[in-house]
Amino acid sequence: MTVLQDPPLALYVHFPWCVRKCPYCDFNSYTLRGPIDERNYVAALCADLDAQAHVVQGRQVVSVFLGGGTPSLFSPAAIGAVLSAVGAQLAFGVALEVTLEANPGTLERGRFAEYRAAGVTRVSLGAQSFDARALEVLGRIHSPEDTRRAAEELHAAGLENFNLDLMYGLPGQTVAGAVDDIKAALALAPAHLSHYQLTLEPGTPYAASPPPLPEEGAVEAMLTDCRGRLEAGGFTQYEVSAYARAGRECRHNRNYWQFGDYLGIGAGAHGKLTRAAAGEVLRTCQAREPRRYLASAARGAGTCTIVDPEQLPFEFMLNALRLAEGFEPALFSGRTGLPWAVVAPTVRRLMDRELILETGGRYRASPLGWRFLNEALLSFLPENPKSAG
Repeated sequence: MTVLQDPPLALYVHFPWCVRKCPYCDFNSYTLRGPIDERNYVAALCADLDAQAHVVQGRQVVSVFLGGGTPSLFSPAAIGAVLSAVGAQLAFGVALEVTLEANPGTLERGRFAEYRAAGVTRVSLGAQSFDARALEVLGRIHSPEDTRRAAEELHAAGLENFNLDLMYGLPGQTVAGAVDDIKAALALAPAHLSHYQLTLEPGTPYAASPPPLPEEGAVEAMLTDCRGRLEAGGFTQYEVSAYARAGRECRHNRNYWQFGDYLGIGAGAHGKLTRAAAGEVLRTCQAREPRRYLASAARGAGTCTIVDPEQLPFEFMLNALRLAEGFEPALFSGRTGLPWAVVAPTVRRLMDRELILETGGRYRASPLGWRFLNEALLSFLPENPKSAG
């Protein structure tokens, strides 16, 4: 009999403000129009946590991710207050990973040491590129030198476990330019590197007025050459867009990709929670607009819906097929409460098309499957049960 199990639990905290909204960004973020009222927003986060904590009582938090927006606009004291409130409500696991997203252009000297003292153990720097012209086109407020200075301060603060976000396929970018970004990133000795292709997301200024982007062949060459450069530099690709040195994979993101649980607090924050005893997987979402969120957080006014069991195969595969290591059928059954037989025919069809590989009882996307991941994933939607045939 297949039994739904409680997976590891993470916490996501959303900080919705940025100094300036980038034209490619479709995240729930808002341009800052004045000083941040840290006290009110932290109070709202604490109230939000209090309203949701009953669903996860008795479970340990294995990681915390402070995302945005730009969380580094908030002071170390504010970040510390949030983490203290979480620790008072929920139990922290051993060797807790606490990641803070930071914009290199919003940091004051010495702040990383203060963030570390507040409880931050890992930082994700939004570098995006080391080409000053590219940063300007992307609407970024920082310079390449800002990123280099931030990396130096991270090392000095003892936060060597940091990530650099880089993008490729940028307007006017060449293959050599993309590789130069990787070289510049490696020179800063990060522990982790996220490498994303620039995409034109609906509703963004870039979608309304697209910039000239490199051709598909050039983008493929960028990905291949950059991967080779990262592997030569001691990094392993453990997820579609993530590379890490040994033992430095992001535990928080791995939990997402293994269809783990996460409590989401903050304006527009999403959550995924399992109620094993009831045999249910829940999706939660908080009010997106900051003013609405501030007014409603204390009332626990976010939405909570039960995921239709027919959607669970797609939701699981949407995450698990991103991992290079793949997954075992037991993980699918434990995280969805469904027998492997539900997806086995679709998996076999995708194996016949060489989009999924099986090795030692583990299933993973092939290199071809990663390249056409969206097409493979559509095969698991209930309205497309035979699209892989």
